[in-house]
Amino acid sequence: MKFSFEIVPRTDQAFDQQYSFVSSLGKAISMINVPDIQRLKIRSWETGRKIDREKYHFVPHFRATDFSIQSGEIFRIIEENQLDHVLLVSGDPPEGIKREFHHTNVLDLIRVVKQKYPDITIHAGFDPHRNGLQEECDYIQRKREAGASSFFSQPFYDTRLIEIYAEHLQDVETFIGLSPITTMSSMNYWEIKNKVKFPTSFRADYDWNIDFSNKVIAMAKDVGFNIYFMPIKIDLEDYFGRLNLLENS
Repeated sequence: MKFSFEIVPRTDQAFDQQYSFVSSLGKAISMINVPDIQRLKIRSWETGRKIDREKYHFVPHFRATDFSIQSGEIFRIIEENQLDHVLLVSGDPPEGIKREFHHTNVLDLIRVVKQKYPDITIHAGFDPHRNGLQEECDYIQRKREAGASSFFSQPFYDTRLIEIYAEHLQDVETFIGLSPITTMSSMNYWEIKNKVKFPTSFRADYDWNIDFSNKVIAMAKDVGFNIYFMPIKIDLEDYFGRLNLLENS
């Protein structure tokens, strides 16, 4: 069972602080994901120089809409940074004109990267809230056929939904997303922006999220899934100090 930790590169100092915290967790964490966020200046792949790649698998994210396949820019980045893992996502609609925008389909990007670098591990994403189950599973299958071999999910907040996906993804390396929500404003954001339907038992507090996370960790171990931590604006010591990591790593 693997645990991956997402570090958002808001600033160099913020990145270094979270990386230091990950290091304090010992061998429990084996992968570090770094998203590429449009409004931030630091690109995902630029953080690789800060990470001990003997200790962690480094998984930078790439937004398909940021790249023209014909330009070969993504190939240059992969080679210059000696990347052996990448996570390829479609990317949200552009925010103004901060970056150049391309109509690149993520399936096409997965395909050409895998063709050029057959030994690279291509990860992709899936969102249990965006579409119906069948549609999302079909999309996962198309990404697998294009060359993706591993999938990281958007956060789950209902174990029943995880059980359903576990039935359909039995032969797929899957990382279940966990992102604690501890304020009502964050809960409202996830409901409106990401279309999350919370269970009636949900509470936006640490106790509920920690109990839920420990249940998901145990469930993931039973069904052969992995865990993808996406901590946003939480007390890392409080949250991770009460998780059952070491006995499940």
